[in-house]
Formats: sequence, structure tokens, C-alpha cells
Amino acid sequence: MKSLRLYSSSSSSTCLILLLLIFSFSVSSNTTVDREKFDSLLQLPHSGSTRTRLRSKRVLFLGAFGAKGDGITDDSKAFQNAWEVACSIPTRTRILIPSGRTYLIHPVDIAGPCRSKVTLMISGTIIAPISPDAWIGLNPRKWIYFHGVNHLTVEGGGTVDGMGQEWWARSCKSNSTNPCRHAPTAITFHRCKNLKVRNLMIVNSQKMHMQFTNCMRVVASHLQVIAPATSPNTDGIHISVSKGVQVKDSIIRTGDDCISIVSNSSRIQIVNIVCGPGHGISIGSLGKSNSWSQVRDVIIDTALLSNTEKGVRIKTWQGGSGFASNIAFRNVVMDNVSNPIIIDQYYCDSQLPCLNQTLAVKVENISFTHIKGTSATEEAIRFACSDDSQCEGLYLEDVQLLPSTGEIARSFCWEAQGSSLGTVDPPACFSDSEEFVKQKVLLHPVSLVYGGKATL
Repeated sequence: MKSLRLYSSSSSSTCLILLLLIFSFSVSSNTTVDREKFDSLLQLPHSGSTRTRLRSKRVLFLGAFGAKGDGITDDSKAFQNAWEVACSIPTRTRILIPSGRTYLIHPVDIAGPCRSKVTLMISGTIIAPISPDAWIGLNPRKWIYFHGVNHLTVEGGGTVDGMGQEWWARSCKSNSTNPCRHAPTAITFHRCKNLKVRNLMIVNSQKMHMQFTNCMRVVASHLQVIAPATSPNTDGIHISVSKGVQVKDSIIRTGDDCISIVSNSSRIQIVNIVCGPGHGISIGSLGKSNSWSQVRDVIIDTALLSNTEKGVRIKTWQGGSGFASNIAFRNVVMDNVSNPIIIDQYYCDSQLPCLNQTLAVKVENISFTHIKGTSATEEAIRFACSDDSQCEGLYLEDVQLLPSTGEIARSFCWEAQGSSLGTVDPPACFSDSEEFVKQKVLLHPVSLVYGGKATL
């Protein structure tokens, strides 16, 4: 396993690691995980927090640009005008969206570069139009769209509400008779550098909640990202074609991946995360439509996943190319998680069956260490790798995944090469292990149950 670049740790990280150790002990003792206590240690701000001081000499109040803040009047033009003024000022400037008010913002394009650093303080509430019809004639994938802005800070303790209920009802994921259409990401940052996003609540997005694309040097922290478990495609934080991104000290509960990292991203750190409900923390999907993708140098460190449909996973499509490498998942507690550890090189999120193809994204140098908790499914570990491009350099250490319901837990391997150290339950089943050889003698796909007994 290649070494990964580490980031400096914080006092909150130390607290959460200690908490995870307590949870690990509790889970192994069949004690129910108290998720609210875990949440409280993150010390996330409440909506409308005004703890951030206005240090700048230049403060632009949205009301001064004609915004009503009544939740009914369209305040998009006032927001746009305030941004253009702030962006043109040669000294550091803040735009204040005050607490106690609700601002209706239609799809808006926030462009850089700016002459100086800008801080957008969202202390009140921003809401989207309720009806998808507000996007007629506009790009249906965008709501609040920042691009080309350097040294931007977005903070303030307020709320951004995508009002996504009507979008969800019209989704083909909710009703197969509906046509499949694009839907907006609530907040997109595109081609932004030296970006800070912190102390915000983002809720009920139309589709993804927050997305970083083609960004560099990003820190996203103390976020709450919330949507119903049934809301389709509402990923919490999506990272694409970006480098040097850190997401930390956040709570994410949505209807899809809590965090997804895709196509051509590297030097990503995810630390101190509460996830669930949702689909866990994912690398991918990669390689869709025979595309080339690479994700490398990723650390997921210190997380609690609770009642999620998936745990930590890597997912790739058949026919893709590129690689997913040098990725570490560590210090993760699973509470009643379905499929806690997954590498799936046969991923197929399609209404039609996917064709069998030999080309595959290469998966190598992946580690899972200090992963403990309970699995809601019999299969706790699944490594389903390509026939023509085996997974290599997989590593398991100190993995204890017990069944939630008293059933047995097992691991499954196909074309997976690796090693393990210390306690690994259910046992590892790598193709170069003794257990794998026993399974081959039985002419059965590799499948080991918790306790080391093979089943047919």
C-alpha cells in the first residue's frame, strides 16, 4: 500500500476518534449506538447563527439592493447585484444575508474572478422556487452556481433550502412511469480555488446538495446536509475533477451517497463525518459509457455510518478504463449498515441490463483498517472484481463486522488479491489466501461466513 499524504489533525478529530472507540466497544457489546451524542460533539451551528464577526470594512447588506426577504418576492436580482458590486471592490468584502429572513432566489450565476476576497455570509434562509417550471429555458442542472471565483468563503450558520419535493415526485427513480430528466444541484462550485465553505445547513436539494467540480484547495466543514431517505439522487457532497479537497466535521443524511468522489479527483480527505440515512461514502461510480476515470490519494478517516444502504465502497462500470488507487478507509463505525465494505466492478445503475465487457477500471492499493460495527446484511464484505483486471493490493486490518440480527456474516471475493492483519471478521477471502484455495477445491465462488466456516 503506497503511503498517503496526511493532513494535520485537530482537537475535534481527537475527540471523535475517542468517541468512535467508545462506539466500537458498545457495538461489540451489542449496545445500541447513540447517534445524537455523536452529532453533538461536532458542535455544528444552528440556523441563523451570527457568531461569525463582521471584521471587514466593506459589508454589503442584501436589503440595500432591494431584497425583501419575505420568502415570496423574487430576490434574485438583488442577490446578483450585490455580488457584482462585491466582486468589483479591490478590498475584502462581505455580503450579508441576515438572519430572521427568507430570500427566494431563482437560478443564479455567480461569476468570478473578483478583484479581492469575498465572503458570502448566509445567516438567514435562501429558498429555491417550488416549481420545476421556474427552470424552463434555463439549465436544469443548476440553481446556485459559482464559477471562476478564487478565495471565496461561504459561511454564516444559515440555511439553503432546495425545496426539492416536486422534483422528487417527478423523478423516474420515484416513479418508473416518469421520464428521466435532469435536476439541479443546489450549490455548485466550478473552477474555484482556495475555497472555504463552512457553518451552513443545506436541505432538500432538487438533486445533489453540493458539488465541487474542477476545484483546487477546498475546505468544507461544519455542514449539515439533510434530505429524506426516500429523496432520489440527493447526494450530500459530490467531488469531481478536483484536487486538494477536505470535507470534515459534518453531518450528512440524504437519499443517496453521503459523499461521492468521482472522475479525475485526487488528494481528497474526508474526516469526522456522520452519515445516514443514505448510501454511504463512495468512490465512483467510475468508467460509465466506456469512459476513462481516475481517483487516487484519498483518505476517509473517522466516520459513523448508521442505517445506510451501503457502507464504504468503490463502484465501477464494465467497459471503463483508468484506475482507482491509493485509497484508505479507516476508523469507521458501522451501525446496522447494509453491505458495509464493497468493491463492485459490475456496477449497473440502469433501467436496461448492462452488457458484459472485458475492459475495466483498475482497482489497486486499497486499505480498510479499524472498521467495526454491525451489518444489516449477511454479506458484510464484498470484493467483486473484474475477470480481466483483478483488484490488487487490497488490505484488511482490525475489521470486525457482526450481524445485526443474529444471522451469520460472510465475505465474498471474486478476482481479489490482497492481505490481512490481525482480527478480520468475517474472514478475508482473497484469491491468494488459504481460504480461497479451499473454496476453489469446492468449485464454488469464494464465500466465507463469520467464524471461518465455508458454505455452499
